[in-house]
Order: sequence, then structure tokens, then C-alpha cells
Amino acid sequence: MKRILGVALGILTAIGGFVDIGDLVTNAVVGSRFGLSLIWVVGVGVAGICIFANMSGRVAAASGRATFEVIRERLGPRAGLANLSASFFINLMTVTAELGGIALALQLATSVHYLLLIPVAVVAVWLVIWRVKFSIMENVTGLLGLALIVFVVALFLLKPDWGSLAGQALAPAVPDEETGAAYWYFAIALFGAAMTPYEVFFFSSGAVEEGWTIKDLIQSRINVLVGFPLGGLLSVAIAACAAVVLLPAGIAVTSISQVILPVAEGAGKLGLAFVLVGLVAATFGAALETTLSSGYTLAQFFGWSWGKFRRPAQAARFHLSMIICLLIGVAVLSTGVDPVLITEYSVVFSAVALPLTYLPILIVANDPQYMGGHVNGRGVNVLAMIYLVVILAASLAAIPLMIVTGAGS
Repeated sequence: MKRILGVALGILTAIGGFVDIGDLVTNAVVGSRFGLSLIWVVGVGVAGICIFANMSGRVAAASGRATFEVIRERLGPRAGLANLSASFFINLMTVTAELGGIALALQLATSVHYLLLIPVAVVAVWLVIWRVKFSIMENVTGLLGLALIVFVVALFLLKPDWGSLAGQALAPAVPDEETGAAYWYFAIALFGAAMTPYEVFFFSSGAVEEGWTIKDLIQSRINVLVGFPLGGLLSVAIAACAAVVLLPAGIAVTSISQVILPVAEGAGKLGLAFVLVGLVAATFGAALETTLSSGYTLAQFFGWSWGKFRRPAQAARFHLSMIICLLIGVAVLSTGVDPVLITEYSVVFSAVALPLTYLPILIVANDPQYMGGHVNGRGVNVLAMIYLVVILAASLAAIPLMIVTGAGS
């Protein structure tokens, strides 16, 4: 019974924790401009993050090492430093976006300007990282994030033309008012939102924090292979709500209030209350994960003592690096830069940097020196190699498409 409850809790946490500010904004933007004609990318991205997370968790359980420990050991310090630099930069952008997302969500709930709420968000994030146990932190934010299921409820209450939505999804096409370049630019953005590297950094580091062994992999695999796809369906609901309400009205998403507008229209005040709870929980949980991931990547690469279970005095550089990342995020947001704009850039750059962490994990997952008898099977390797090609293509195309489309504008 305890194992069954653990699996159920893990699945629910994976669903609630899958959607962050990047998924919320990107899916709503795509739905408001392209309807469901790009929704196939969500499926591609969810399958990719399942493969990536499954390999990372198995590497951590079999070797007892997290992502950047094995990257430095396997690739050497020079290649590892290139990976670290790109991954850390993207992670720092995501930390900033998530902190801004918390502040924007609190602004919707309180009507206080978001810039005044940023210090509140930062202090709350640090207090939870410092004082709350890892499992409680992860599960509570994930479960509260399930409130975003109200997007699914709102979609049914909106009574859309299901045939039209199915037609958009099953026969994707570039709308007349959009260009092919913009279509593929947002395809890459959706892919980057689904396969954000910090999810894997946090996943593998959490496996080490909680002392996973090979015996824990069955439960982990179930959580990943069930929770992430169900979280992907939640992403589809966000895009569908935008397609039903915002696309016909010609409203392009530029703010969080527009993201939740379909819920307010379909589910009223009660739905709005649920979506605000889910929005705060999702952004807060992602801010915790990205902040920890920043400390994880630096500490693991440079060989510092690390771990949430260690007090600041026992892992001073690990904790100090997280504080510095939070302060950098505050400094950037204090300039008045739009958090939604940071979010849109961060998901695209996530796709750019993705090969730098995916390829090393794929190499290590096939290395008997680290994995023993738990290397990738033939079927996993076939899928992993297909995704390597997809990831490389997205990475190479992202910047040229950003330039050509003016970042999708």
C-alpha cells in the first residue's frame, strides 16, 4: 500500500509540476495565434522529456552521481565547462522568469504591483529551500499545481466546436496570417518549454539527494511515463482554451492576465480562484527547482559540497551560489523588463542549449563503467538517437528563426 501511495503521489506531483511559467505562456501564445495546429509539438516534447528524465534518473541511481558530476568526469573539464556555461545561463534566465511569474501571479491575486512583490517572492523561495524538507517541498507545490486542471474544466464549460479543434490538431497547417518561419519558431519554443534542461538537473540531483538505488527506478519510471504525459495534456488544454477564446477575438498573449482570461470566461470566479492558486504554485515550485538547479550545476561541476539536506555552514558555496542567482534575478527584474518576454526567450534558448546536456547523458547511459548492467537497451537507444537528431535540428534552427521572425513578432 505504501508503494502504491508513493506511485500515486509521484504521478500527481509530476502532473502538477510539469507546467511552469514557460509552458503557461508558450502554450497560450501558440493557441492564441495558431490554434491547435502546433499541438503535435507538445507530444514530441513530452516523449523527449520522458526519455531524457528516465536516462538521467537511471544514471543517478546506478552511478550515485548527478548530471554535472558525470559530465565533468566523462567529458573532461574543458568540454564540461562549455556545457556548464550554456546550461547555467539558461537556468539563470529561467530563475528570473519564474520569480517574475510568482510576482505577476500574486499581482493578479492582490492588485499590488508586481515589482513590489518580487522581494516577497525571493524571500519565500529562499526560506523554503533553507528550511523545508526536499520531499515536502516537491510534493506540496506539485499537488497545489494540480489546480491548473481548471483549464480542462474551463475548456468543457466553454463548449467549443470539438470538430474544429480536432481538425486543427490532426491536420496542422500554417494560418493565412502567419508565416512558415513563425510557425517553426514557435514549434521550437514549444519544444524547449517541454524539454527545459532544469527539469532534468533537478530530477537527477533529487535522485542523489534522496539516495535512490536501482530498486527505486520502477517507481520513478512510472511517475515519469505517466505523470509527464498527463502534464502534457494539461498543456494542450491551456492552448485549446486560448484557441477557443483568444484566437477568434484576435487577442495575442502578452501578459499573464490574458493567459487566464479563458478560465475566467468559462469557469467564472470559482475557476479564477483555482487558476490563481495553480499559477502561484506552479511558478513557485519551478522557482524552487530552478534555484536549486543553479546551485546543483555549479557545485557538482566544481566538486563543492552540495545538497539541500546540508546546512549552509556545511555547504556554504552551494547555498551562496543560490542566493547570488536569486539576487541576480531580482536585479534583472528591477529594471522593469517584462517577465513574459524573459520567459519567451528562455524557452527558445533552452532548445539551443539542450544538446549540451542531452548528449553527455546519452553517452553515460551507454557506458558500462558507470552503469554496469543497467545501460540503455536497444529500443531506448533507437528512440534516444532519433531525439538527438531532433534536438540538434531544433538547436541549430532556433537562432536563425529568431532573427528572421524578430522573435516571433
